[in-house]
Parts: sequence; structure tokens; C-alpha cells
Amino acid sequence: MTGDDKYASVRYIVDDVQAAIDFYTTHLGFTVNMSAAPAFADVVRGRLRLLLSGAPSSGARATPADASGPGRNRIHLPVENLDAEISRLRDAGLTFRSDAISGPGGRQILLSDPAGNLIELFQPAQ
Repeated sequence: MTGDDKYASVRYIVDDVQAAIDFYTTHLGFTVNMSAAPAFADVVRGRLRLLLSGAPSSGARATPADASGPGRNRIHLPVENLDAEISRLRDAGLTFRSDAISGPGGRQILLSDPAGNLIELFQPAQ
């Protein structure tokens, strides 16, 4: 451990690093921390550092071949108004992977980035 707890980091393997940068910065409020596209970039939102690894990156090369598709894991992005976010993103031409659902902790909906990685938008229960 390095002791640097400024960010919690998640790595997503992507087909096109620049397309991923554009998606996360345009639609989900991330900012570019560093870009070495087409191999790698990292974008941040709050304390989340999202590592975007393209095929030439060491992160992608270290990934086993049988882990080629996205799993059921996803990043979780809290939002204040889920309905407003759904409308905003639909107006931007994004397609959701699920309908909005409600549970005891709040409401959520899933979308995916250009490479198929899942993103959960979540509004906590009031």
C-alpha cells in the first residue's frame, strides 16, 4: 500500500480510450486527470479515479483472456435527481441498459460506456 488515499481507483478496460474520455467527461461530470491515449487515461469525479485502459496498456495486457467481457460489477454514481439525470442523458442520445428500479435504499438505473462497462446512477431514498 502506498498510503495515498486521495482516490478510490477502478480500472475499466475499454476499446477506445478517447471515446471513453469523451463519454465520462461529457455526460457524467468526470475531469481528465491524465491522458496517454490511445493506451491509457484516468478521469476523476470526487474521490473516484477511473482508470481507462486501452489494448496497448499494461492494465489491459495483464487481464486474462477469459475475462474479455464486462462483468456484473459496475461503478456507482450517486445523483440528487434520478429522473432529471435520465432525461438529460436520454436527450444526449444515451441508451439505458435497464429501467429505473426502486429498492429500500433508493432508486437506480444502469447505462453502459462505449465499451460496454456498466454504470449505476443511484438516488438514495429520502
